[in-house]
Amino acid sequence: MEKCVTLKDKTFGLAIPYQQIHRAIVELAARINEDYRGKETPLFLGVLNGSFMFMAELMKEIEFACEMSFVKLVSYSGTKSTGKVSELIGLQDNVAGRHIIVVEDIVDTGESIDHLMRSLVGHEPASVEVATLLFKPAAYKKEVPIKYSAISIPNDFIVGFGLDYDQLGRNLKDIYKIKQ
Repeated sequence: MEKCVTLKDKTFGLAIPYQQIHRAIVELAARINEDYRGKETPLFLGVLNGSFMFMAELMKEIEFACEMSFVKLVSYSGTKSTGKVSELIGLQDNVAGRHIIVVEDIVDTGESIDHLMRSLVGHEPASVEVATLLFKPAAYKKEVPIKYSAISIPNDFIVGFGLDYDQLGRNLKDIYKIKQ
């Protein structure tokens, strides 16, 4: 029997169990540890709300001195990207000369990450890379390189592990995809 959840008017079936998510995060953190060990206090910049669970799990695996901060962007309504990015909480840190790792829950069309990267460039960081739990290569329309991707997925609408459907489902330990 397939594990399913219902949120509002939609049913979702299990797509990625927590054990697979955790394993992918540990592997991704190992790559980041290798690349950033010895660099002066990188800043992990989480994109709220979706990245909070990924960011928490990722930080448990990071083995060097670092700082954390958050911004809040909105680009979805229901199950669709609006194509417009709104910044609800902007950058609060001085990032000039700093190594920045932007932490996203998911990169699909790339609108949010493109918006954020254009914003960060004006602050003159030493470097900026993207770390995302989930990447949808088939949906991606931007040029920003996604250096750290934990799991590539098809272009399905998903919830769980920080991702939501109208603010519901973020608390789910596993990731579920919408059933048609």
